[in-house]
Amino acid sequence: MSTRRMTVGQALIEFLAHQWTVDEIVLADGTVSTVRERTVPATFGIFGHGNVAGVGQALLQYATTDAGLMPYHQARNEQAMVHQAVGYARMHRRRGTYACTASVGPGAANMLTGAALATANRLPALLLVSDTFATRVADPVLQQLEHPHDIGLQVSDAFRPLSKFFDRVQRPEQLFSIALAAMRVLTDPAETGAVTIALPEDVQAEAVDVPEEFLADREWHLRRPLPERGPLARAVAAIREAKRPFIVAGGGVLYAGAEDELRRFAEATSIPVGTTQAGGGALAWDHPLNLGGVGATGTAAANAIAAQADVIIGIGTRYSDFTTASRTAFQDAGVRFVNLNVASFDAYKHGSQLPLIADAREGLAALRAELADYRVPPESVAAAAAAKADWDAVVDVALAPTGADLPGQPEVIGAVHAAMDPADVIIQAAGSLPGDLQKLWRVRDPLGYHVEYAFSCMGYEIAGGLGAKRGLLALGDDRDVVVMVGDGSYLMLNSELVTAVAEGIKLIVVIVENQGYASIGHLSETVGSQRFGTRYRTADESGGVPAPELDRGAFLPVDLAANARSYGARVIDIAPGPDSVAELSEAVRAAKAATGPTVIQIHNDPLVYAPEGNGWWDVPVAAVSTIDSTVTARAEYLDQQKAQRPLLG
Repeated sequence: MSTRRMTVGQALIEFLAHQWTVDEIVLADGTVSTVRERTVPATFGIFGHGNVAGVGQALLQYATTDAGLMPYHQARNEQAMVHQAVGYARMHRRRGTYACTASVGPGAANMLTGAALATANRLPALLLVSDTFATRVADPVLQQLEHPHDIGLQVSDAFRPLSKFFDRVQRPEQLFSIALAAMRVLTDPAETGAVTIALPEDVQAEAVDVPEEFLADREWHLRRPLPERGPLARAVAAIREAKRPFIVAGGGVLYAGAEDELRRFAEATSIPVGTTQAGGGALAWDHPLNLGGVGATGTAAANAIAAQADVIIGIGTRYSDFTTASRTAFQDAGVRFVNLNVASFDAYKHGSQLPLIADAREGLAALRAELADYRVPPESVAAAAAAKADWDAVVDVALAPTGADLPGQPEVIGAVHAAMDPADVIIQAAGSLPGDLQKLWRVRDPLGYHVEYAFSCMGYEIAGGLGAKRGLLALGDDRDVVVMVGDGSYLMLNSELVTAVAEGIKLIVVIVENQGYASIGHLSETVGSQRFGTRYRTADESGGVPAPELDRGAFLPVDLAANARSYGARVIDIAPGPDSVAELSEAVRAAKAATGPTVIQIHNDPLVYAPEGNGWWDVPVAAVSTIDSTVTARAEYLDQQKAQRPLLG
């Protein structure tokens, strides 16, 4: 057997460079289209003593001898590296992602949030986490944890509950089996998420004889399982009996490339569709059967039809509390759930006796064939059409400019939407924007809506948007990526603007400035806490954070536009005034015409809300309180809670 003498770091990097994801797509005419792309096309890295001589040296060596083998990209924050990998994976429908390398201690710990986000979203990210010396010859080393009950316990062990795969290369010879096992999970449509390989700093630099076979091209064919006959027959029978069926389309539709099959299935049966945050774009907004987002931040149209549905057809959805409106969305006494999902974990949710464990595209094609003669009753079709028409009219009003000096967030969204092309991508993750976007954003392209709402991580937006733009560029797609971010999320993590400037990557960032945490402020009011701790104000005369009735401190003199300008980004700062919404649209158009990153800042009124979609989110209210507003909120909470049901379908 032919071998090469290499370090563990060199062997791992060369191995990753030769991994290929293959997706074989059966087209409507029966022909097969094959997509083959690099599973790990590049590596993000921030170096420290834990990885500079191992993975870092390997990346340098290949950059010198074979620049295209494994490109390296510098990042500014370890958490943001993982967010970029996730944004890239989303645009590639989970066929590819980046590797992320960080040093021991705080470098590794900074990636924990990113790991949790990747796993929660079922999106792949490869984390090469550095560890302290396996030999312990210099023990303890800088940034090492020390637990008397377990000396071997390190920061890297914190990744175990956050990862879909975790292993530690304690000896060089272990690399081969660990790397192959990691790739299996990275390319598994049901089990993917954060994949973590812990690499002790000494082991990374140790030499090992590497079999040439380990370094050869290897293909990982994505599984597209077909539905089994028995479960398919039971699902078909349940749908045939339905008078008011309703589809909940989740992210699995997009990851399977099943949006065309979803449209064909909906059109063939006239079953109306609601989308989750991850499923935004699964059906164009103006399709007659698309009622928009469903659940806590969904549309009044989708929620009205969902409440009456007797069969819910969940396709590629996790059924989060926002999707089910904390289990109040589906109110029919006998509602049943047909759950089409590639992951059995999700297919069996809500006690469903009708799980259909299959690829979304293959499952929809099978359902359509079996239900060729089924149609939703005309009265149900008419009810869905009327609900959609009513909601579309409400949105038209909400998006229109009001001429206020401080516009509400809905009209800000309208201005950004009006300036974007149909294929452009909107990026968001946290705050009040996800809810408003799910209600108001009119998605025109399957990849045009990326709201990270499984982890809803403040600070994801800019890094995730940068990763999405990288993903599109890798596909030869030059559509624009527009990040909308509140001032709270911007302050959490904005450093990847520097990366965009350094690499000349065109990214458009719209900062919605409202001097506080708008979303949690609104939520605080609903639980009777009067926006406590959510305003950006100077401390009061006592030196503490002011209570609501003592909120007399001045607004903080923070200038986020100046911050972005200091990074080297092009900045457009829109002053408050009656023309600010029109100026925002022009600013977005100007940013689209420019090169490199552009940051646009607009000030808005956080007390102007999107239209009510009649969804509910279960956030407990204090059972006892001396504050009148909390007592009132508790009574309202108990009343709303009565609509919750176990949803054992």
